[in-house]
Amino acid sequence: LQLQASGGGSVQTGGSLQLSCSASGFTLTAMALGWFRQAPGKQREGVSCMWIHRDMPQETLPTPWYMDSVKGRFTISSDNAKNTVYLSMENLKPEDTAVYYCAPTGCPTTPGGTLPPPSNADWSQGTLVTVSS
Repeated sequence: LQLQASGGGSVQTGGSLQLSCSASGFTLTAMALGWFRQAPGKQREGVSCMWIHRDMPQETLPTPWYMDSVKGRFTISSDNAKNTVYLSMENLKPEDTAVYYCAPTGCPTTPGGTLPPPSNADWSQGTLVTVSS
């Protein structure tokens, strides 16, 4: 089971990036996958997650979860054909600067609260997002 995160980069405030989390060695289905980030000197935190099931229409699954500070700016999505989950980030702010990771996770089915990083997870390597003011 291997996840590979990519797509990070350096942008100015207000810019956009799309992160990709590609799975190999297994199929993304009947599970939830999340994006997490860790800023310098801070703990890793959950950013967004979504449920994926190849045999069920996405609209029948619980809606994706987002941390409050990224709602309306970030969008999580999946492409079953590419076995990949994306995090589209718009209107980026300096406080979004962090190393971003993806991992299988439990995913809240109601909005609000936080998404704790899973223990003993198969983490991707990180991809660095830098937003300058």
